[in-house]
Amino acid sequence: MALLECGARVWLLVAAVMFLLLQARLFSVQTKYADRIALAVEGENKCSHSKKALIDQFSVQQGRIVALEDEKERLENKNAQLSLLVRDYRRMGKEVPKLVGTKPVAAVVIMACNRPDYLDRTLNSVLKYQRLVAEKFPLFVSQDGPMESVKAKAKSFVGVGYMQHLEGDPPTRNPGEIVAYYKIARHYKFALSQLFDIRGFEKVIILEDDMEIAPDFFDYFEATSSILDCDKSVVAISSWNDNGQKQFVSDPTALYRSDFFPGLGWMLTREFWDELSPIWPEAYWDDWLRLNSTRKGRQFIRPEICRTYNFGEHGSSMGQFYYKYLVPIKLNDVHVDWKSYDLESMLKEEKFNKELARRIALATPLNNVDENILKMVENVNRDIRIVYNSQMHFESLARAFGVFEEWKDGIPRTSYKGIVVFRWKGNRVFLVRPDSREALGYNADVF
Repeated sequence: MALLECGARVWLLVAAVMFLLLQARLFSVQTKYADRIALAVEGENKCSHSKKALIDQFSVQQGRIVALEDEKERLENKNAQLSLLVRDYRRMGKEVPKLVGTKPVAAVVIMACNRPDYLDRTLNSVLKYQRLVAEKFPLFVSQDGPMESVKAKAKSFVGVGYMQHLEGDPPTRNPGEIVAYYKIARHYKFALSQLFDIRGFEKVIILEDDMEIAPDFFDYFEATSSILDCDKSVVAISSWNDNGQKQFVSDPTALYRSDFFPGLGWMLTREFWDELSPIWPEAYWDDWLRLNSTRKGRQFIRPEICRTYNFGEHGSSMGQFYYKYLVPIKLNDVHVDWKSYDLESMLKEEKFNKELARRIALATPLNNVDENILKMVENVNRDIRIVYNSQMHFESLARAFGVFEEWKDGIPRTSYKGIVVFRWKGNRVFLVRPDSREALGYNADVF
């Protein structure tokens, strides 16, 4: 009996050893397989990264191919356009001028989506003046979305390049938000990337498909483009004045610095785009440009009399402000010889501040204004200044005159150093903050 028990123990011991050896073998095999799986996963990740890099590279190359095709089409259209001009010169018995290669001042892009009738009106207005300066201002249409009638309309015009942005509806941050504002922001980033990063332009002028332009639109932008090169305190040139209604303007040569981004026909540089593009917002791009954190203390140039007219009653903003503020806008119709003005010097910050402070100092102060403010202003019959002490106070004054009351990030529309200027019966009205004098760097105690 003892012998049997001893044999059983031996067999149990042998079985235990065999089991341990088998487990060790299995562990070794599992370890090898785990290592192989890890290597396989690592290899798959590398393949995925390589694939993504190839896709990105392919997308860039595809974008360049599309850009080259567009450029080819643009050159063919330009050739056809030049042929028409040559024919017209010969028909009128005039000598055909010699063509000299010209470096573009800026590319011009019309942002379009789903309004072919609006686009037709805008293109006809722009081409009326652009054909004479096509070398300096190459023209493009950028369409957001697949609407064939818009594409056909854009391609029906000779000398116009075409770009198309096709992307699904982006997600919104908050329930109930209008997705159009997100789509517009994406479209703007696409169009600016195409013109700056792919096609290599140094400056771009942005229009929308519901705008007409003034006869001196291109002269204005050519004359002011050098300001962007020499004055780094200015980041964009606009053709728009929010308070540019007929009753508030009179001088077609007057230009102003502004802390408030006007938009609606504006020019920016590649340098500014390189700063903006990595942080471009998901939506509300224009209000984002009006933030102090985006502007960083820099200004925009705007005219007193608009060089663009917005006829877009129907659009993403659903006609906001249309009848009150857009319909009465004065579109410049006077020829201005911009080349005869030293704009760089006139609009340089120190000189502009000094001249503005001088004009405000000469203006008649109007204190203790009441509900008869308009009659009080007319009785003075000269430039006046009124100090406002708060946003609410400013809004009540703006409401009385009929100018924009709106503020963005603490800044009233059109203002510079807290100063809003407009015309009333031909005379200037200056609405100023109590600290505007210090902001201008003007030491005399004048207001």
